[in-house]
Amino acid sequence: MSPHGSPQEALLSALPPAVSIVVPAYNEESVIRQCLIAAVYQSVPADEIIVVDNMSTDRTVEIVRQMQQEYPESRIILLSQDLVQGLIPTRNFGLDSATGDIIGRIDADSVLEPDWVEQVQNAFVDQSIHAATGPVVYYDMPMRRFGLKADDRMRQLMLKLAKHQYHFLFGSNMALRRSAWETIRAETCRDERDEMHEDIDLSLHLADHDLRIQYWPQMISGMSARRLEDSPRDYRYYVTRFDRTYKAHNVKKIALKAPMVVFFSVYFPAKLLRAIHTVNAPQPVRRGGQYAAGKPT
Repeated sequence: MSPHGSPQEALLSALPPAVSIVVPAYNEESVIRQCLIAAVYQSVPADEIIVVDNMSTDRTVEIVRQMQQEYPESRIILLSQDLVQGLIPTRNFGLDSATGDIIGRIDADSVLEPDWVEQVQNAFVDQSIHAATGPVVYYDMPMRRFGLKADDRMRQLMLKLAKHQYHFLFGSNMALRRSAWETIRAETCRDERDEMHEDIDLSLHLADHDLRIQYWPQMISGMSARRLEDSPRDYRYYVTRFDRTYKAHNVKKIALKAPMVVFFSVYFPAKLLRAIHTVNAPQPVRRGGQYAAGKPT
């Protein structure tokens, strides 16, 4: 027998980790089907795909149930979080319910690349990695591959500016070990006033416990640029969530304001590009009642 355990234990430790995918959803009838189809058609299947409905009033639940019937082998699980309205309690309910060793967390408008689960498993081969995140491609914008490269470079720049002290997760494309979530779950901010970025908050709580976050460029998800449909005032409030999250955690690095500068500078030109693309697109993605970082719009 091996000094490190039985042959059965050695075999189990060599197997790729089971991956759960959690999708919080509120009034997402326009995007939830494409999200689930992408989650189903993976080179390595997810162990479970959990949709947590948060009191939707549209056809979100009906569509998920249809998907369960169409793809019975894919273990699409529909849960309901109907105690309180909001992304954070709905997210937490899903993370608590997941059974995989690794818990992926995406948005209802996320469209995963076909090798996303496989890349998540690759990102966690190193046992010192407790969470991982990657870039996104905006599927309802022109010049998608250029946008992906720009997004990747911006996130790489963020790491350099933070001198690798802080690695920030991105809520539309992230995963963490279930053990890491269990460590921080009771400490994460509830943000009842809806002022912060919940994914940045998660990242900072992980950092408080020296739980390592890895940026994995091959872990790619598509997402909608529907945030650009916000008014300038609403968009500004969204962007300044960075600053309010930093202040809540007493993080004072000036360099970490870089994302705010980038987001502010691209708003009007990107809004124009999206408008042109939407006019020319045969089937534009409609804005539903999706979460605005903390509460439904």
